[in-house]
Amino acid sequence: MLYFIKKIVPAVITVLLFTQPAAAQDNDFNIWTGQFIVVDIDDDGDWFVRGEAQERFTNDADRLGQLLLRSLIGYRINDNVNIGGGYAYILTDPVGPVELNEHRFYQELNVKLLNKEGLTLDSRTRLEQRTFEEGNGTSWRFRNFVQLRVPISENNKLVAYTEPFIELNETQFQRGGLSVWRNFVGVSIPLAEGIDVVPGYLNQAVFRDGADRIDHIANVNIFFNF
Repeated sequence: MLYFIKKIVPAVITVLLFTQPAAAQDNDFNIWTGQFIVVDIDDDGDWFVRGEAQERFTNDADRLGQLLLRSLIGYRINDNVNIGGGYAYILTDPVGPVELNEHRFYQELNVKLLNKEGLTLDSRTRLEQRTFEEGNGTSWRFRNFVQLRVPISENNKLVAYTEPFIELNETQFQRGGLSVWRNFVGVSIPLAEGIDVVPGYLNQAVFRDGADRIDHIANVNIFFNF
């Protein structure tokens, strides 16, 4: 375990912070906040609901550029695997172009790949069907999120994740292929039983037909588990 923390974790942080596409030209500073809650809805703890809200302040964190509201109903197959499906509403209000109202249905598979001595490695595979009030067609997108959590003190953990977004078809609202790649590093801080706050740095690469964009994001999320 000590070898892992000393040797592997610094390498992970270096990759997350400094891996960027060479063609990137545009940069923006954001502040993103998020609130996440998971509540068991049966006595056995098999079924649960999850809700979340995310507020994304863009354009040098000067304005609310995106609001995301997402819900899910999930089922725990066992201690290491759960599945679920849900709906999300996303309001995107960029500078210049017209705002977008997105309705997103999605399905996901969550697998705990490693759980040893407080160290965990988790995978979330998500398939999304995205529709927009401002146009026609359904945009299909695939996302795979892999998160590492490593104890660094009695109560705190290093949190690092990576998540590429792959568009599976071409529509009015997506061009197909790799569109976004997010990499995060931060620290989990317990506030009370079942409540954790995770501040950190999120790097988001957005791949476009013109100049790509890199978002440097101060990200603070709070998690409630009941």
